[in-house]
Amino acid sequence: MNNLVLSIFPGIDLLGRAFEEYGFCVVRGPDLLWGGDIKTFHPPAGVFGGVIGGPPCQCFSRLRFLNPLAGKKHGNMIPEFERGVEEAQPDWWLMENVPQAPHPQVVGYFTQSILVNNRWVGGVQKRERVFTFGSTKEARLNVEFCLFEQQEVGATVLAGHGPVGRGGSQWDVQPTIRDIAILQGLPEDFLSESPFTVQGKRKVIGNGVPIPMGRAMAKAVKGALIEKEVT
Repeated sequence: MNNLVLSIFPGIDLLGRAFEEYGFCVVRGPDLLWGGDIKTFHPPAGVFGGVIGGPPCQCFSRLRFLNPLAGKKHGNMIPEFERGVEEAQPDWWLMENVPQAPHPQVVGYFTQSILVNNRWVGGVQKRERVFTFGSTKEARLNVEFCLFEQQEVGATVLAGHGPVGRGGSQWDVQPTIRDIAILQGLPEDFLSESPFTVQGKRKVIGNGVPIPMGRAMAKAVKGALIEKEVT
């Protein structure tokens, strides 16, 4: 099994961080956060076993109705993810996005889309994402969901509006970076040594995939690949 994975639209790459925990070697592609541009990036063919990533979701998110300009600058970037997969020609790929986003389609791959709530995989934060898995060998994901959710219900972390509490209301008190990191499943001192501003930290942490969700998907992908190798 080729454990080399290309992560595109990585941001601070919480999804890639979860895949690394499961033995994958993750290579980060360019990102606007670091001065890169996916539109000028052309990955080599046949090098990576998998491609992962989450194109910007602002133009599909339900919160776009609060900001008419949300997502207008860059538009729909899912075609760039599809192009990256087409050029890299991996054995498999995994894309995450909000439930309202269109599902990616790449010729030559069997696809499977799964709705996952962070609470269903052991997280405290309530946050939903759709993961679309593509495979050349018809491998299928078997995501392990918890029998019971956590008793505590955490606010949903958002990049631009602050966490949203139960019932959709904003928090009365602005949460700290420590609060946001913990809700995302990260160490409480995450990014404490980084040069980001407080606002910048809120944005990059909020844009990431919650760690419990990322771990569940990385484990499911690894299990699917191993199963296909055996059969």
